[in-house]
Amino acid sequence: MSFIRELHSEQVKVWPKEGRHILAQYDDNTVIVYQAYRPSIGLYAAEHGTFGGDFSYSRMSWIKPNFLWMMYRSGWGTKEGQEVTLALRLRRVFFDSLLAQAVPSSWDRDQFATEEEWSRAVGRSSVRLQWDPDHHPSGAKLERRAIQLGLRGEVLEAFGRRELAEVLDVSEFVAEQRARQSSSGVSGLVTPSERVYRPADPAVAARLRLAE
Repeated sequence: MSFIRELHSEQVKVWPKEGRHILAQYDDNTVIVYQAYRPSIGLYAAEHGTFGGDFSYSRMSWIKPNFLWMMYRSGWGTKEGQEVTLALRLRRVFFDSLLAQAVPSSWDRDQFATEEEWSRAVGRSSVRLQWDPDHHPSGAKLERRAIQLGLRGEVLEAFGRRELAEVLDVSEFVAEQRARQSSSGVSGLVTPSERVYRPADPAVAARLRLAE
């Protein structure tokens, strides 16, 4: 699977306007997620295909399957410490396992009867889940919600050392699209081709309350 790109203006025609959705580029076997790092971490990962060097396995690390959500958080690669944008191809079985293990980063009363029950689940899980407003390329908030997953412990070790099928440094592409947007707006903007992703297990989709 190559890193497929498409006009943003064409993609928004088929993207849902609201609700909880996982937008991602994926095929039968893999899903792409994004992270942004300072060069010492990002360039190491791109060169070796794994995380090492200055990367810390003792901290939580967040992944985002939605490219524009990553661009909002990194300022299109301009924020300090987020200059290198990585497209990380994960095995779908592993990505689905992350969704199955994920516990909300704040108490979800619909999923946990008490705050204590939620707190115990947080302690048992190595995956955090957040739903945040998705964003237009300009940075404006949208009604649609975007997902990000925080990894720690053994799950982070598996992610960084064993489950990466490919690591792509897409910083040059990010810089090109940042310049294009600055000069001509979003009309000619190109972004990674993304569609709504649903985990293989319907029970996981139901627990995440993914919109239809």
